[in-house]
Amino acid sequence: MKKKVSLVVSDLSGGGAIRAFLLGQVLHKLNYEIEVVGFLFGKDLYAIPPSNVEVISIQGEKYPKFFTAAKKLVNNLKGDIIYAVKPKMTSFGISLLHKYTSHRPLMLDMDDWELSWYGGDEWQYRPGLKQLYRDIFKPNGALRFPDHPLYLRWIEKLVPKADAITIDTEFLQKRFGGVYVPNGKDTALFDPSKYNPEVSRERYGLTPYRILMFPGAPRPHKGVEDVLMALDLLDESDLRLVIVGGSPYDDYDEQLIQKWGRWIIKLPKCPVDTMPEIVAAAHVVVVPQRDTLTSRAQFPLKLTDGMAMAKPVLSTRVGDITEILADTGYVVDPASPEQIAQQIQSIFQDLDSANERGERARARCVEKYSLAAMAETLESLIAQL
Repeated sequence: MKKKVSLVVSDLSGGGAIRAFLLGQVLHKLNYEIEVVGFLFGKDLYAIPPSNVEVISIQGEKYPKFFTAAKKLVNNLKGDIIYAVKPKMTSFGISLLHKYTSHRPLMLDMDDWELSWYGGDEWQYRPGLKQLYRDIFKPNGALRFPDHPLYLRWIEKLVPKADAITIDTEFLQKRFGGVYVPNGKDTALFDPSKYNPEVSRERYGLTPYRILMFPGAPRPHKGVEDVLMALDLLDESDLRLVIVGGSPYDDYDEQLIQKWGRWIIKLPKCPVDTMPEIVAAAHVVVVPQRDTLTSRAQFPLKLTDGMAMAKPVLSTRVGDITEILADTGYVVDPASPEQIAQQIQSIFQDLDSANERGERARARCVEKYSLAAMAETLESLIAQL
């Protein structure tokens, strides 16, 4: 009989869903049954799940209704192994309580330093009595939100209570320990030999252009503005930046379009099965991370989109990026539109050479960042539980 793994997601309308779906694919490869169980604090799923991953969503609530929602979530955890995604009250906190009542092994995955969004170790909560009262008792009081940074700080101290920890960056490993499981890619699905770039460009209305692609949700730390400023500097009318999906968090991508609309083509959110066809349309995949606490703790998933599809990848010297790409990509200093512009120009001056580098990137991705490579590590780790 197959064993089952319950992946617990803090918010299925947030970015943690993508990592959960990826881990689900890896575990499916290892012949586990998979369920992804999580809260839904927004209106829609952040990402469309793969067809072989079962998703159970529970309406997210603030305290005190959160306790009822949490009980409902726990009642849906049928796995022999519980695998919490992100050290949050809404995933790891609930899973930890469940571990002590069910005596099932608990794994924790970390693909972000959650406190980095609030300033990291510098963040402090020192309210006066009146503010503390408001934060607890007002309907929208800050402490009514289950993943308030105060609770994140508390929950981080409990990370060692997990039976196994997986992380995806050196930054997180130094801070929390754990076993390295990268933000890899299904290289059988993301296989450039299955797609014709010209056909893809025609299908998505991109044929007239030289395409730079950012296949994700823009956020300030992801440096998309630096690419757009580089396009201003180059001022070449056939260059376009294609953004896939846009931001589910706010109207940031709309702000970008208002300022740089002449360079931007926005494609809608799509299932993971469709992404290879879209990425095939790119001439260059851009992952221009800025140097922030958040960026240093992340393995940008879009790196392996480009690598797996044998595209020239243009990125920045932030966190693990230089190590991930090695000599198979193009890296510049962060927040440097001038260097990005120069590198774009250089890539298109010898696109054949750039595409050869993309082929080496795919070979590196297959070796180090494929589902098979991830599965080998996870299989060994689970065997020790």
